[in-house]
Amino acid sequence: MKTILPSQSVFIDLLLPRVETKTQAIIRDIALVAGFALLTAFCAQLRFEIGVVPITAQTFAVLLAGALLGSKRGAFSQITYLLGGLIGLPLFARGGGVSYLLSPTFGYIVGFILASFFIGLLCERGFDRRVETAILAMLGGNLLIYLPGLLWLARFVSIDSLLTVGFYPFLLGDLLKILLAGSILPLGWRLIKRFKNK
Repeated sequence: MKTILPSQSVFIDLLLPRVETKTQAIIRDIALVAGFALLTAFCAQLRFEIGVVPITAQTFAVLLAGALLGSKRGAFSQITYLLGGLIGLPLFARGGGVSYLLSPTFGYIVGFILASFFIGLLCERGFDRRVETAILAMLGGNLLIYLPGLLWLARFVSIDSLLTVGFYPFLLGDLLKILLAGSILPLGWRLIKRFKNK
């Protein structure tokens, strides 16, 4: 098995043209962070209400934010999403505002930040170059969404029903998102490198 070589470049760095100045790099990073915050907000609206915690497409945006942007930009995109929702923008699945701090689903949003940073950190080290390691990174990130999500949700539901309400209904969907993202990323690397080498 090949070793995973440390690297600071992520997919978006290879995909986008190189910028010449620090100011251009900052502007590009701000645009990427804002863009993925908006993508997460859009995916939050793709939801299916099943009870206390809705099924949404948000986690797919979170996985991609970390994998494509890297640890810092990925995490900042989710911090931007969180702060935008808390100041009242209707970015979350059920609206926005500071009252969302008392929502049963708030812990999952905190988990978005942890997950995108973790996935980005691994992808900076080459985990997104191979299907097996990309899927492993996505699985680890997904667990970091559930950890604070379930801990916070436990304040609102009984321990007996915690997994039934906040974990089991999402497993199949999350698995499909992980497999999709984990399969697309290595393919994207191969295609971009082939195109760049022509």
